[in-house]
Amino acid sequence: MRPFSYVRAADIDQARREIAADPSAKFIAGGTNLIDLMKYDVERPMRLIDITHLPLNTIEETKDGGLRIGALVTNTDLAYDARVEARYPMLSSAILAGASQQLRNAASTGGNLLQRTRCSYFYDVDTPCNKREPGTGCQALLGFNRYHALLGASTHCIATHPSDMCVALAALEAKVRVAGSDGERTIPFVDFHRLPGDMPNVDTNLRRGEIILSVDLPAEGFAEHHTYLKLRDRHSYAFALISIAVGLTMDGDRVKRARLALGGVAHKPWRDLEAEELLSGRPATAESFQAAAGHVLRDAKGYQYNAFKIELARRGIVRALSQAAAGTPQPQTDKRIH
Repeated sequence: MRPFSYVRAADIDQARREIAADPSAKFIAGGTNLIDLMKYDVERPMRLIDITHLPLNTIEETKDGGLRIGALVTNTDLAYDARVEARYPMLSSAILAGASQQLRNAASTGGNLLQRTRCSYFYDVDTPCNKREPGTGCQALLGFNRYHALLGASTHCIATHPSDMCVALAALEAKVRVAGSDGERTIPFVDFHRLPGDMPNVDTNLRRGEIILSVDLPAEGFAEHHTYLKLRDRHSYAFALISIAVGLTMDGDRVKRARLALGGVAHKPWRDLEAEELLSGRPATAESFQAAAGHVLRDAKGYQYNAFKIELARRGIVRALSQAAAGTPQPQTDKRIH
């Protein structure tokens, strides 16, 4: 690990000023991803700005009936909050599907949004990687790409976003509240993360000097008809090959409204609004769900080692939609697929 300086921010304004003043600086809260990246020499910040003492660790009701989740709320506190469990069980389930209890105790909400890909070539500083060093190439294109993207990738990068929590937040249509030199602004979750394009080293649409304040949930949490289905190589402590977050509003045996987001398939949590619209007003049948899955995956592109994920995703989408429609969400304590 390289030498770095350290400062503890006393308030949000100081944190914002410190990050804006030093292009090499990084915020640190739980550090569950950043410290690993520093040890591997992938991230090389010259200065760490400790934000753990800022007043961003509460979960509050909003005027529109939703919840405001402070950026420093830990994954454990969020997953087990009674309001989240009752009103946004998809989110609680997604968090519990990821990492270990020890990591969830330290990891923060804002940090989860900012975690970087687990692509092995990104972590290996002895191999080319456009995400780590733009212009050097993407070794994964012709290398071992079992865990890599099917959708939204480019010739510059086929890495995937690793978060479980973010997949649920995408399906819930959360909003990210940030503060910078121009004041506060709110970013729709669908616009927070970027696809790689020709700049795969830039993961989000945060501006330089901005700090995440909160993630805001809308009133609708799909508590009755939801699921978070995670398909992986082993049942515990593994990143998703494919994950699916589904929230449905039902009208008898028909889908009135659908939200569907995928993880493990793209550089960001993947939503397809057209596929969601295809489900609107349709009967909750395998045929309807297969049509939606086909639409989501119409442009999917597999590589040598991950082409199997296209069919895995297709079947996973159908299974997740079936679970949500029936009101029988995938449990995270019993990881066998229901």
